Amino acid sequence: MVARVTVLGSTGSIGQSTLDVLARHPDKYAVHALSAYSRIELLVSQARATAASVVVVPTHAAALEFRRLWGAGAPSPELRVGPQALAETAGDDQSQIVMAAIVGAAGLPAALAAAQAGKRVLLANKEALVAAGSLFMAAVQASGAELLPIDSEHNAIFQCLPHHGRASAPTQPSPGVRRLILTASGGPFRSRQWNDLHAVTPDEACAHPNWSMGRKISVDSATMLNKGLEVIEAHWLFAMPPERISVVIHPQSVVHSMVEYEDGSVVAQLGQPDMRTPIAYGLGFPERIASGVGMLDLAAAGRLDFSEPDLTQFPCLRLSFEALRSGQIACIALNAANEIAVEAFLSHKLTYTRIPSVIEGVLTQMRGSQDVALSSIDDVLDLDLEARRHAHQIVSSYTH
Repeated sequence: MVARVTVLGSTGSIGQSTLDVLARHPDKYAVHALSAYSRIELLVSQARATAASVVVVPTHAAALEFRRLWGAGAPSPELRVGPQALAETAGDDQSQIVMAAIVGAAGLPAALAAAQAGKRVLLANKEALVAAGSLFMAAVQASGAELLPIDSEHNAIFQCLPHHGRASAPTQPSPGVRRLILTASGGPFRSRQWNDLHAVTPDEACAHPNWSMGRKISVDSATMLNKGLEVIEAHWLFAMPPERISVVIHPQSVVHSMVEYEDGSVVAQLGQPDMRTPIAYGLGFPERIASGVGMLDLAAAGRLDFSEPDLTQFPCLRLSFEALRSGQIACIALNAANEIAVEAFLSHKLTYTRIPSVIEGVLTQMRGSQDVALSSIDDVLDLDLEARRHAHQIVSSYTH
């Protein structure tokens, strides 16, 4: 049977890589739905190339633009508009696989809808776990959904753990596992001291040495906030307590992560720094399918280096561990505050070294909310909005 796939965030880097892998296997997969936020011209091109049945855009203005660019003649896909339509599309019964690749809290309701519908969810949206880990994992367990992590680090850990032919949501760590070790490139500033980074520009922060990524996630990689979010995700994905999750800097980005076992064995997953590898693994699991990625040549790589991260050089990583130990509400605040701070930095409204100051300020202001019960997605989104308000206020205090 040909599996039908919905790609949420199809015009982003993960979405484009997903479509590349799908195009290599027309006998196995067909595109059901695509969604995009602003790159409507690219969305039109993707919809034509894949013969998508459904396209989802955020506003009626975007829908008008899509129709204008599509033009008359060939039948157009069904056009759906708005966040509710996005969630409904993620959960409809016309597709079996959902790639959840929308960046930010905007992707959370749709990712949750896919989990509640019992789909195979290829999870590339961090907020589903960082902001709503308990709700999301409960939905996966209740519906029997399959959950395949797409972040290269979590996908690597998943590959290094024992499986029985089906992806599921564990409630306790895999037997025999002592520790999860997430690797980090260290970003473009790994050899520079924190006090030397005050004047760095957005272009400098986005110049990742190994990976080709969007600007927001590139900044997160530079601050290692991205790695902190991955620690939080790993806690939920693998039911692993914070003290059994470690981070190691590995500049070559060849070892994508490792699992340490009780007998002293360490199992690692290696490969080229190309997101098509984890995407292909998620699509094909438990089988392996071609991704289009070249083979790894270890002799050419020459050497593999590892070092402990300095938490004074990467304060955002320290704040992430502290948030995870504090609980889900602190994780919501961490993520929301970072989004606002990074947006301000990319807009030249905030210096690079003040990103962690904004995050720490929001975490402090929201300590009084730690006892709030999270029983629904609305509770999560309300706290997310509260954290963003605090973050905007702190950013404004720095810019006036």
